[in-house]
Amino acid sequence: MAERGLRAPAWLEELVRTSPASVPWRDVTRFALVIPAPLALALAVGGVEGPAVGAGVFATMGSLAATLAPQSGPLRVRLRRVAAASLLGGVGLLVGHGLSGGGWQPVLLMVVVSAVAALLSSISGAFSLGALQLLIYTAISSGLQTPLSAGVELGFFLAGAAWGALAVLVQARTEALDPDRSAVGAVFTRVGELLEAIGTDRTEQARRELTLALNAGYDRVIHARSRSAGRSRELAELAGVLNAAAPLVEGAVASARGGVPADSRDIGAAHALATAVTSRRPVLGERPPPVEDAPAPRRAVRHGLRLVWNVVGDPEERASAAVVRPAPEWRVRLHDLFDRTLGSADSRAFVVRLTLCMTVAEIARQLLPIERPYWVLLTVAIVLKPDYGSVFTRAVQRGAGTLLGVLIGSLLLTFLHRDAWVLLPLALAAGALPWARSGNFGLFSVFQTPLIILLLDLATPSGAGLVGARLVDTLIGCGIVLVFGYLLWPQTWRAPLDDALRDATLALDRFVEAAFTQGPEATRRARRGSYRALTELQTQLQRRLAEPPPISTRAAAWWPVIVQLERASDAVTEAVIAMRAGEPAPDVAQVGVLCRALRQLEQDLREHRAPDDAELYAEGVLAPVAREVDAARRLIRETTPGRRSGVRGTDD
Repeated sequence: MAERGLRAPAWLEELVRTSPASVPWRDVTRFALVIPAPLALALAVGGVEGPAVGAGVFATMGSLAATLAPQSGPLRVRLRRVAAASLLGGVGLLVGHGLSGGGWQPVLLMVVVSAVAALLSSISGAFSLGALQLLIYTAISSGLQTPLSAGVELGFFLAGAAWGALAVLVQARTEALDPDRSAVGAVFTRVGELLEAIGTDRTEQARRELTLALNAGYDRVIHARSRSAGRSRELAELAGVLNAAAPLVEGAVASARGGVPADSRDIGAAHALATAVTSRRPVLGERPPPVEDAPAPRRAVRHGLRLVWNVVGDPEERASAAVVRPAPEWRVRLHDLFDRTLGSADSRAFVVRLTLCMTVAEIARQLLPIERPYWVLLTVAIVLKPDYGSVFTRAVQRGAGTLLGVLIGSLLLTFLHRDAWVLLPLALAAGALPWARSGNFGLFSVFQTPLIILLLDLATPSGAGLVGARLVDTLIGCGIVLVFGYLLWPQTWRAPLDDALRDATLALDRFVEAAFTQGPEATRRARRGSYRALTELQTQLQRRLAEPPPISTRAAAWWPVIVQLERASDAVTEAVIAMRAGEPAPDVAQVGVLCRALRQLEQDLREHRAPDDAELYAEGVLAPVAREVDAARRLIRETTPGRRSGVRGTDD
């Protein structure tokens, strides 16, 4: 008990936890060389006191935006992110000039910019990043006074961005492995690891990693395909390989659930397929022979391996399995765009939230007696991003990370002269960014803050005395986000995972219906949808665990329910394998009863009431599925806080 009393609360441990990550040395080298290079050129040409330093600062801002934009992924996706970040960041530089001074005109301009940025964030990942850069450089430009005209600033910014994009292109062309092929090959690696883990305590984690690999593979190869004819053909073939892997994945999941040990030849074959797909080489070894005298899950694994072996090893089979994705009509694309922006309740809510916070920050910029108040706008823009995790977590980590970053920046400004030596800490801070962003938001801020401070000090000298004021500005910005973007919103205090849990329940319902009443293709699509919904549910859980009670404690109560829904999905997969092995299909009426129970469960979650305690009856292969669904209903009824049996609308 004494030992437990010395431990920090679980939510605080989750808040400060960093994700373990290896050092991406290629990215570290690129960041350290590319980001300060424009400034180094400017200092070499004109020195610190010459007019060239301003041009170097803006060019370095452009290289910073373009270098930070791409992360892992295919080259086409990286370049889209670079283009969005660079172009919208440049727009922000121009718009920021209209925010100087006081009055209502800058406030109204900030309202418009914030609303546009929020809507852009809903379109795609690239536009979401671009919207962030739009807000960031609008904030910086509003307080950065230089002798350069707006057009000259924009020109040097875009030149620096082009330099950063060129470095991204060079690195991508010199990479040994194709990210698309690596994503598909990872699926077979995870299959092999799951087969190896059967019977150990690593089984559940291995199964979740297989689901994540499948999600990443489909996202990368199918949903992000380029329209280039030659490249699309290769991507279509990789999509065909993924689809051909569906029986293998189903067999591996069924084997893990049933505890059926894998044949060592199957494990080796899965890793051989991963190597062949990733490296564009022929599959090594012989195709495993069929098996007849073995449990159904093991036969399913062998059958799946033989199918994929044919597709990967035979170009004609691979071409015939290719997935042709027709381009949607412009009306369909326009309708989809509307659904993701103005037609989405979540998107509209974020427009109001971001606009409110940025407007309050702009009013604070005008009224509060603080130096360089644009840092308040900058903090609000960075913290209040919709797709970067919990708002509370970002605000706290940003404040703590900036505190350390400000102390580092203050020491550097105290002991460094404004000369070429400033390039050394700039390069070191830039080189640490790709590693730090894999840890957490606060660690990233520790290195980003001194980099920006040193850079802006070259444009508008302020000295070490002003650095402490930046900490105050940052705390004001974090406070604005916590109050106006977090505490005042009813969604913050509601059951945090209700929406994601309802989505996972409906996805499981579709999986059950497809598995027992529809064909193999519909079953595989529904299975992918079910596991993807469960992955999103786990992601939402991890975000909420880092928030203070009662939110974190209520989120933690959902964990057994999530595990039970995963078991139910695995049970459906096991039933599909059993039916393929000759077990009779269940009675359609029993399937209908189970589907109605799942839909009723979703309705119970929506109306905040406990499910009834009636036991589901099923026979044959459907019986294990019904038992797992019953267990999930019981957990929601008995262990989830805030539920009251027979009472609608209650929520503590």
